Parts: sequence; structure tokens; C-alpha cells
Amino acid sequence: MKSYDGRVNAVDGISLDIAKGEFLTLLGPSGSGKTTTLMMIAGFEEPTSGVIELGGEDLTRRKPYERNIGVVFQNYALFPHMTVERNVAFPLRMRRFPRARQAERVREILELVGLTPFATKHPRELSGGQQQRVALARGLVFNPDVLLLDEPLGALDKNLREQMQVELKRIHREVGITMVYVTHDQTEAMTMSDRIAVFSHGTLEQTAPPLEVYHRPRTRFVGEFIGDSNFFTGRVHSGAPRVELDRLGPVQADAEACRRLAGAAADVLLRPERLQLVPEGATLPNRLAVKIGVIVNYGDSVLIIGDAGGQIVRIRMAGAPPDEVREGATVTFGWRPGDEHLIARSS
Repeated sequence: MKSYDGRVNAVDGISLDIAKGEFLTLLGPSGSGKTTTLMMIAGFEEPTSGVIELGGEDLTRRKPYERNIGVVFQNYALFPHMTVERNVAFPLRMRRFPRARQAERVREILELVGLTPFATKHPRELSGGQQQRVALARGLVFNPDVLLLDEPLGALDKNLREQMQVELKRIHREVGITMVYVTHDQTEAMTMSDRIAVFSHGTLEQTAPPLEVYHRPRTRFVGEFIGDSNFFTGRVHSGAPRVELDRLGPVQADAEACRRLAGAAADVLLRPERLQLVPEGATLPNRLAVKIGVIVNYGDSVLIIGDAGGQIVRIRMAGAPPDEVREGATVTFGWRPGDEHLIARSS
């Protein structure tokens, strides 16, 4: 737990077990507690209560430099007057790494991050992506037990950010180091992580692999925050695999989920890509008549935003839509039982 004023908890009741060699992403909106949690692991913030352990060793009261933990910040924090190789060597000098091995170790890590040709350059002579690689090399060079990354790609443009995501995954795979990564970018979290820990208002909503967080969110907040979503409210039937949706009527649903939530009020999550156009004669049991308001073309897919029973519905279709799917038209879309996900509504 962490409180700055003794009244409001910035982080409240967080419990995380991180496996050796894992890539764990702390994901959440601004102010959700993810960066505070990272800073407590690093030693820059002290928990109000609770402990931080690494390999069974209590680090809670240790200074940052007493922990074998690397940190990479969003703003790079490079020394402008030092060359790339001197920036990278700095943690080795501070830790009194054997002088005879320093140059060799710097060469190894610069090769890993693809910066060997830039060893004698200064930060001002590098692009944003190259500067971020220097910061990454500096965080890895002293062989830390854990590498913490605080929104390290936030200042990069979209293409460069995607390139660096691939690079980070490659480096993680090659080095095998434990990485804890903070971001508010869902795509980053989904593409890079072994597991995602979703934060909201200082609490942990769910910790699970990316596809589980996406397809089986534990709470409505997680379902809405991760990816695009349609949420309907309703009540699960007590004697059949069916949900009575508010304003939309009964639909068939996953039998196991209905048994688990029999008689309960539920939020029904239906991802936009699960809805499909219902051609004449098709037998899809669950159907919605959608009046199309807007069609957004992404090139490889389209996002359709329409109205069904007074509720906004989002549908994603691969490729170009057929002629009957046009703005202003009313079109039938459907889904199979089990394509939805049921979440018990909190009282």
C-alpha cells in the first residue's frame, strides 16, 4: 500500500508475484497506480505498508542503488556531455565493475541493442529511437535481476514505437531477464507481454495472459479498457442457457457461464469482431437489427457504428463491406452462443 497524505491510497492492496524471466506489463489509465507501483519496486518510493521481495530477499527499506534493478525512463535521462559508450558504462563505474571488463561489456550490450556504429556519438546526434536504445543498454549493462521500464516508448512516433516493441521482445527473449513494463497503451501491452496486470484507481483488477484479459475479462472495467467492446446488461435465465437482455430480449449464451451465473444480473461483453453479417437463410440464433450510422474505413477492415434497440453497437468487419452495409441502412448482424462473455454485475 502507498499513501502520500495518510487519507487516500495511491496504491491499495496490490499483491503481485512475478516469475523469473517474465515480461509483465502494468496497464491502466493515468492515476491508476501503475507507475507508483513501479517506483516502489525500484526503491524511489517507499511503501506505506507491505513488503517488496526479490528472490526471497526483502528489499523494502533498501536504497535504489542497493537493489540490482535497472530502470528505463520515458525521458531517456541520458548525460548529454557523454558519448554513447560512456553513458552505457556509467552504471558499471558506479558499481565498481572490474575496469578491465568494462569496455568489453559495453561492446556486448551495444551490439545487443544495435548501436555499435554509434558508440562515439553524443545523445544530441541520435534520433529518439536511438536514444531510447542507449537508455535500454544502460539499464541492461550491469546484468540486473529485473529491468523496469516506465512508458519508455511514449515519446516515439507510431512506426518507431512498433519497431521498438519488436526489439524489446527480441532482447527479452535473448537475455531472458525479468521485465516489468508500465504503459497505458493497450496494444503495447497485448503484443509484448507474457501477462498483463490491469490497474484502476490504485487497485489491481486482473492479472492474466493477454488473450485471457481480452476474451475473459474479470470485470467490466477490464473489458472496456482493453480493446473495443459492446456491453449489454441483462439477467441470466435460471433454467436454460439464455440471457434476457435489457431492451433487446432473450439471447442464447454459453451454457457453462449461464450455469455459473444462473438467476444473476450480468454484463454481457460482445467484441465487435464477433458480430457477423447474417445472410438470408442463415441460422445464427442471436441477431440484432442494426441501423448503421457511421462506417470508418481502416483499409484492411471497417468499423461500423450503429443503433440496435436504442443502444450503440460497434461491429468490425475484415476487408470491404458488401453493398447492403452502408450508412443509413438497417442490417442484421448476429453471433453464436459462446462468442459473448458474461460478467456478474457488482451490486
